Amino acid sequence: MRLGTPLSDSAIRVMLLGSGELGKEVAIELQRLGAEVIAVDRYPNAPAMQVAHRSHVIPMTDPQVLNGVIMAEAPHIIVPEIEAIATDVLARIEEAGMATVIPTARATQLTMNREGIRRLAAEELGLPTSPYAFATSADELAAAAHEIGLPVFVKPVMSSSGKGQSMIEAIEDAANAWAYAQSGGRVETATVIVEGRIDFDFEITLLTVRSKAADGSIRTDFCAPIGHRQVKGDYVESWQPQAMTAAALASAQDIGRKVTDALGGLGVFGVELFVKGDQVWFSEVSPRPHDTGLVTLATQTMSEFALHARAILGLPVDVSQREPGASAVIYGGMDAVGIAFEGVAEALSVPTADLRLFGKPESFERRRMGVALARGADTDQARERAREASGKVRPVAG
Repeated sequence: MRLGTPLSDSAIRVMLLGSGELGKEVAIELQRLGAEVIAVDRYPNAPAMQVAHRSHVIPMTDPQVLNGVIMAEAPHIIVPEIEAIATDVLARIEEAGMATVIPTARATQLTMNREGIRRLAAEELGLPTSPYAFATSADELAAAAHEIGLPVFVKPVMSSSGKGQSMIEAIEDAANAWAYAQSGGRVETATVIVEGRIDFDFEITLLTVRSKAADGSIRTDFCAPIGHRQVKGDYVESWQPQAMTAAALASAQDIGRKVTDALGGLGVFGVELFVKGDQVWFSEVSPRPHDTGLVTLATQTMSEFALHARAILGLPVDVSQREPGASAVIYGGMDAVGIAFEGVAEALSVPTADLRLFGKPESFERRRMGVALARGADTDQARERAREASGKVRPVAG
């Protein structure tokens, strides 16, 4: 691909559908390579909009409006960054050859819905997963929980960052879990996935990168595994590398390769896996940079965002890790608009620490508003430093 000059006839126009903190980092990396970036989201002043050449605020699930903004901007590349998108529009755009959808329109359709990706992984590819069932009512949920065996996890088929997810340990909790799932989904849907619990030692994100090799073929590379800790389905800290056996790593990479080969296209995929000893189970996959992968801003030669930008532009990638590192989330701590942050200097005084304050226009108690990053001699030291730096940042009313 020939790279041009932004805001000129030679520009490569890239449209981000979803403009959160991950999209912001991708936009920055794309601009470093001379791409013209158009940021689109459902709310104004989203993080990526603040660094894009242009932006649009639209209802992302409205096919007519989404198609209109794509027609008006005529991007060469469309990069979905969230799940709640009218994906049928992307399929038509791709089929007509009007733009390249990253990684593919089919991958976007499958992964925005947990039912699609779970059926692909378990039923078509035969990958090991937790026991699961789908339910379209509270009664079906209760029956599925009884069949699978308590406790079970209940998740909307379309949600992100833990929204609407819960664990039930008694059949009597099924109605509440159903109602909570319906309130937390990204779009209106009457389906939830009910998953049995796996006895695992830890879970990882295996960043899997599909890029073009020198001969034009597609190659697959893997970043070092990322360990992470979640609270209520939302990550609160991550670290890289996560220690695991050679056999488990080989299995993880085999699963990562199989699922991303099936999805196709170019770019970074965040493959989530459960690990116990040498055993590995597939959990989910995001066809884009992953929130736990924010740690790569501190650890890798190329962050997951630089890898994504290079891969979708057809450029060489380097997945090598420089040193151990960790990330720790900074929450808003309040419901307010235009908050400020104190303690930034103190946080940056922690050895090797760095910060990303995302610039989200509105804060909520448990909304991720930033992340602290740190490196160390090992992941234990890096995690301690990242947590210390995160703890020093104090969100306050603006």
